[in-house]
Amino acid sequence: MEITLRYGHDGLQVRLPETPGYQGVLRPREAPVIPQPDTSLAKALQHPIECQPLATLAAGKKNACIVISDVTRPVPNTTILPPLLSALEHAGLQPDNILILIATGIHRPNEGQELVNLVGNISDGVPAYVNRHYVEADLKILTGFIEPHMWAGYSGGRKSILPGISSIDTLEYMHGPEMIAHPNTVYGALEGNPFHEAGLTIMEKAGADFIVNVTLNTSKNITGIFAGHPVKAHLAGCRFLAPFCVHTLDEPLDFIVTTNSGAPLDCNLYQTVKGITGAAPVLKDQGTILIASACFEGAGSPEYCNILTLVDTPQHFIERLMAKEFFIPDQWCAQETYQVMLKHPVWLYTEGLSKTAVEGYHFTPVNTMEQAIDKLLAIYGHEARWAVVPDGPLLILKLSQQ
Repeated sequence: MEITLRYGHDGLQVRLPETPGYQGVLRPREAPVIPQPDTSLAKALQHPIECQPLATLAAGKKNACIVISDVTRPVPNTTILPPLLSALEHAGLQPDNILILIATGIHRPNEGQELVNLVGNISDGVPAYVNRHYVEADLKILTGFIEPHMWAGYSGGRKSILPGISSIDTLEYMHGPEMIAHPNTVYGALEGNPFHEAGLTIMEKAGADFIVNVTLNTSKNITGIFAGHPVKAHLAGCRFLAPFCVHTLDEPLDFIVTTNSGAPLDCNLYQTVKGITGAAPVLKDQGTILIASACFEGAGSPEYCNILTLVDTPQHFIERLMAKEFFIPDQWCAQETYQVMLKHPVWLYTEGLSKTAVEGYHFTPVNTMEQAIDKLLAIYGHEARWAVVPDGPLLILKLSQQ
């Protein structure tokens, strides 16, 4: 049978063999689409979750700062921003006094200079350095979308601040080796997750008045709007999404075929760790991950490419990281990738990197997905348990005993 994997902008057609151990195509359940999202959003601003209406909050404010996600995230800003800006202007804020701040974190900038300044230190030792324009704004609004996230449990909410508009100093703490290695910094977990909890602490310190988060289906249509209290509205969105994006298997797989959910997320190898990490929990020890990721921007930042050249073996790299021999921005995704590789070979189909580069980064390059699947069936046997996850990290995979 044929299936379309999420890959780049156009998808990737793959012909699959049907074998005795094939567990089928695993997808997120689709929540109903909101038919008139602009109308629904306007209502959500007037009747928010556990919070005063946005117009009430904006009344008498001198200025406002709206944080939006960068181009690596499929947030429907053209839907979210018009009613949001309209509500602020009707409350008396002039357009010149409304700043839209792009939450690039340390991704490549979408515009201009990096703007990071001191907020202060918080009691548990997390250095809280957040963009001055945001901190000094009279009204602080966060926007974004909620999806499974490999460290924060779910994206959205506090992630607009951390890492969105935080400094390298803050990210060094939040993406340090111990944090990435913590057993609770995983997809779908909020309670006991130190990444999530530190994000809440920094959001409280920097301040946040209102959020507008959405959930999306696999076609990027809006399925839920969660506006209001920065913590409670976000949690409401996470609770809404969870039943649609979690799939539980009774037994582990020998290998899995997955993606990095297509553009914009599979823009580079750095982001591809999300699909890799999402597949690992349901594999047998030494089970293989076969992932298709376009990597149309290559491996990632110059810093990330430099990190990959430092890796002689995944095991040695992890040992050096935990010994804190160095700290380089973007090392966290390399750490996550190579933590998985210690237990699972990772085979990569991509048109964005050369075979030599893929091999140099300790992946196994494949020419076609069909050939790779045939090879895996030869390795694990015709009875091998395997499955296909076309949407990659949009689906949280678990085993029933977890």
